[in-house]
Amino acid sequence: MADELARSFGAAAGSYEAGRPEYPFEAVAWMLEPMADGARRVADVGAGTGKLTRALVAAADAEVVAIDPDPAMLAALRDAVPGVPTFVGTAEELPLPDASVDAVVLGQAWHWVEPVAASAEIGRAMRPGGVLGLVWNLRDERVDWVRRLTEIMHGSNAEIMLAAGDPVVADPFGALAQERWEWSRPMTPELVHRMAASRSAVITADEAEKDRIRREMDALFDELGLRGDDAIEVPYVTRAFRAVRD
Repeated sequence: MADELARSFGAAAGSYEAGRPEYPFEAVAWMLEPMADGARRVADVGAGTGKLTRALVAAADAEVVAIDPDPAMLAALRDAVPGVPTFVGTAEELPLPDASVDAVVLGQAWHWVEPVAASAEIGRAMRPGGVLGLVWNLRDERVDWVRRLTEIMHGSNAEIMLAAGDPVVADPFGALAQERWEWSRPMTPELVHRMAASRSAVITADEAEKDRIRREMDALFDELGLRGDDAIEVPYVTRAFRAVRD
């Protein structure tokens, strides 16, 4: 079931691109900070439609390659971030030669991998001293209406994993460092609907469940006084982690 959910996003690539937020530049730069001088190659694994890829292109003076298990997501990425090489693959089976990259980053993706196998495979493809970066954009559920929104949509695998503790990273990587950033994104009700439609549990739900989610979200928007193109600030917390390869 987890594998089915992880590979479901291509069916909603348009909603994913529209509804998911960008990553703060500061978070991306922080993940790459330990890269050695002269490091040149970064792999974005689980790249999806390129939300993190475009931030890497802006933050890193390096060659960026994008890897994802879903060809439909990579097709959307090529439209969104032209010129970035794309490859089908997973964190556990990377289409990369040994010691060929200086950093590997995963945005909204580590919760889908088997961490021991993924750590070993990323370590194989990475030069000694390379950096593994993990980042998630999470809605700030300390805000009441945001918490209620999550109850309507149900919690995601990422939210459940991070609520239980920090992500697990194994050999050949050292200890995880972490940082966080708080920010907000203005979103219309329709954009929030598209964000919901991009979540794996909603993509794979039956039509009755999708209808329920949309009805209850609309009732929440009515309660908040949102109409048409009215926008509301959706608060986010970005959590980033990094570890250096031994």
